[in-house]
Amino acid sequence: MIHYQLRCSAQHEFDGWFQDSAGFEKLAAAGLVECPHCGGTQVTRALMAPAVRKSRKKALPAPVEQVAPEAKPAEPPVAPPPETGGGMSQRVAAGPIPAQLLAMLQRMRAEVEKSCDYVGEGFAEEARKIHNGEAEARGIYGEATEAEAEALAEDGIDIARLPWVPRADG
Repeated sequence: MIHYQLRCSAQHEFDGWFQDSAGFEKLAAAGLVECPHCGGTQVTRALMAPAVRKSRKKALPAPVEQVAPEAKPAEPPVAPPPETGGGMSQRVAAGPIPAQLLAMLQRMRAEVEKSCDYVGEGFAEEARKIHNGEAEARGIYGEATEAEAEALAEDGIDIARLPWVPRADG
């Protein structure tokens, strides 16, 4: 893994972790690296100070795996859209969500909001109607309690919980 300090076209700076230099270049060229502040995809590497070893006399063996604390994957929060105050319990991540992951989750949220119908706290009821053919088949999103989600799963109704992060523009 390689750590880069990144900068978007609006001059926002943020961190990113990538498999290697080529991995960053490929993702950036495809517009998949987004600024967590403004959602911009014109992202470049910012200048960074190199890590310099103090002495070559006594070099320590390289560890098998070295991951900085902020790079460890954090369980993203599973929460209802903040503006609704819905029924699903809110979980808090162990630490901050890495900037690259946050940008992808914000992009996913925007796509869900653009492509699906918001049904609020009536999610479980509407999902059941769609499953039974009583309502038009379409993508929906909303809130459900733990019990409602379990009941839908027991009835063979496929649903997915998504980490709901603040909008990129908000």
